[in-house]
Amino acid sequence: MCEFKIIKKNDGSQIGEDITILSYTENCELVLRDILGTGEILDSALIFDVNTLNQTTTVVEHPLIKDFLKLIIKINDNIISKMDIENFQTKLSEIKQSL
Repeated sequence: MCEFKIIKKNDGSQIGEDITILSYTENCELVLRDILGTGEILDSALIFDVNTLNQTTTVVEHPLIKDFLKLIIKINDNIISKMDIENFQTKLSEIKQSL
């Protein structure tokens, strides 16, 4: 069985070890669970890389990721609205203004 160390791409820190399950909740939160079922929830993160050779998984955390995942799911399920897109565009504009 593979047990992964979870590394944050943002800063290279390790945020978990002996993780056997990585999954998303219906609310697009990333769940990390070890063999005993205990773990951690990352509110807005994306699996960036999975390496079975060195048993590491790299994740990227950013507040915009959760909103992006929700948007993609709505597009995929064909339930997207113009308001959903406009709300996401507003968040992107806020990031752009902060640069």
